[in-house]
Amino acid sequence: MALYLVTGGGGFIGSALVRRLLERGDAVRVVDNFATGERRNLEAVRDRIDLRETDIADLDALRPAFAGVDYVLHQAALRSVPRSIDNPLASNHTNIDGTLNVLVAARDAGVRRVVYAGSSTAYGDSPTLPKVETMPVAPISPYGVSKLAAEMYCGVFHRVYGLETVTLRYFSVFGPRADPGSPYSGVLALFIKALLEGRQPTIFGDGEQSRDFTYVDNVVDANLLARTAPDAPGRVINVATSVRQTLNHSYRLLAGIIGTSMSGASIAAIKPVYEPARPGHILHSLADITQAREVLGFEPRVSFEQGLRLTVDWYRENFDSLPAAGI
Repeated sequence: MALYLVTGGGGFIGSALVRRLLERGDAVRVVDNFATGERRNLEAVRDRIDLRETDIADLDALRPAFAGVDYVLHQAALRSVPRSIDNPLASNHTNIDGTLNVLVAARDAGVRRVVYAGSSTAYGDSPTLPKVETMPVAPISPYGVSKLAAEMYCGVFHRVYGLETVTLRYFSVFGPRADPGSPYSGVLALFIKALLEGRQPTIFGDGEQSRDFTYVDNVVDANLLARTAPDAPGRVINVATSVRQTLNHSYRLLAGIIGTSMSGASIAAIKPVYEPARPGHILHSLADITQAREVLGFEPRVSFEQGLRLTVDWYRENFDSLPAAGI
């Protein structure tokens, strides 16, 4: 039985990986300092995992968690473009210094492979679509810079030390357990929470900006494929659906799926509030996933609309336990 270490395992994506690994019968160790992760995401599996409440920015405290580990799925990060603009030092400390610590600990422990959660923000706001891994990178936010620097460290550790590393560049991941209680949350989680509460959500910009929204189960699939794909080490690989949606279209789809708020109010009467665009955000994002298909054997199983329905169902079922909205 392989032992997997999931950094950031209390987070939205990390906890989805934890649950899938346990379903497969794998042994799972989790590292999370719960600065942004949630303990409630692990409550149902707490007695089946080895949980280490540790900060990846503390190398000495981190090292013991790597003992005997076969694969590392490195999800821990301070996510969000606005958060990085508010506090670039914190993003740098966790995303760059923390990732370097993970790589050093993995190298020294003899880990077979590290799969790193990269970000499409590395591409910046180039008008070229779709985004191909070989195109120039030009991040426009401290978050994008920090994620790009960390993926470059992954590449260097593969070339210099022989540590097998794979970077998966995620595109706009959404799904159950994405935190809707923070102004830094993903836009779809914020839309859903507002609509269920009968409130007007906020769209920054004209709403015609577009994203390659990727349901979390597709991301989990890509991570599990990347951990053993023979030609993956040293590569940077897009993980997305290769279909883009505007925010306005996404909002209309959600309104139709939700129908009525938890209070019974008609969603049709709720119109979004439009505010000026925020700095550091790109206008359009669309991935070329040819390499994911060819190298990983990846194919997105869950479409955008299917993912929205699954996500709305989860938020409805868990509405009473959701954190208060921050926006």
